[in-house]
Amino acid sequence: MPEWWEPVNSWMRHALGGNDQPFTADVIAARVVLAAVYGFAAAAVFRLTLARNRPDVRTMPTTLVLLSALIALVSMVIGNQLAQAFGLVGALSIIRFRTVVDDTADTAFVIFAVVIGMAIGNGYAVLATVGLPLIALAAAIMAWWDQPRAVEKNATLRVRFGLGIDPAVAEALFTEHLRSHTLVSLETATKGTCVEVTYSVRLRANGAALALVNALNKTEGVQGVELKLG
Repeated sequence: MPEWWEPVNSWMRHALGGNDQPFTADVIAARVVLAAVYGFAAAAVFRLTLARNRPDVRTMPTTLVLLSALIALVSMVIGNQLAQAFGLVGALSIIRFRTVVDDTADTAFVIFAVVIGMAIGNGYAVLATVGLPLIALAAAIMAWWDQPRAVEKNATLRVRFGLGIDPAVAEALFTEHLRSHTLVSLETATKGTCVEVTYSVRLRANGAALALVNALNKTEGVQGVELKLG
């Protein structure tokens, strides 16, 4: 180990480890800066996972950064003094937050920032260093897990056949363009001159809708086609 590293290592252990008081200015600065840096990391995890497609959370990253630094300061103020902790709780209880949190995951990130600030403020920088990437990994996994999946929905197909035309003439086209089709209803239309048949269908591919409508329109005996997606 280089000779110059020993005093640096000793200062880092003093600044970031333990909770000895009174705190010197350099120790306070080191812990607050480290808490803010870890708050930036938590904010980055939030932006890349939970808030990727949400334009309504612009202030949340700022909250995470400032909260981490402030909680680190609060932890140093309290130290190991129980009476001082109760007094601080009483003083802070005057503040009331009236903003409704729409997403419970936002609350989880707020707690994340609080824990980071408490850990660093109390000298447990290693705890924050190990915990941050683990929480980030969990957030990334759940963001992937919770992302919207493409839900396959049935479409509604209405076909008007001329009177006397068997709807079975469209069966070959259904087999070609549809994954499945179910007969929903049969009724006469235009004063009994045609029969309107309604199907619940599932298309084979995105381009199958237009191809199916065009093919049905070209079929002899078909007077009209209506396809409603979703």
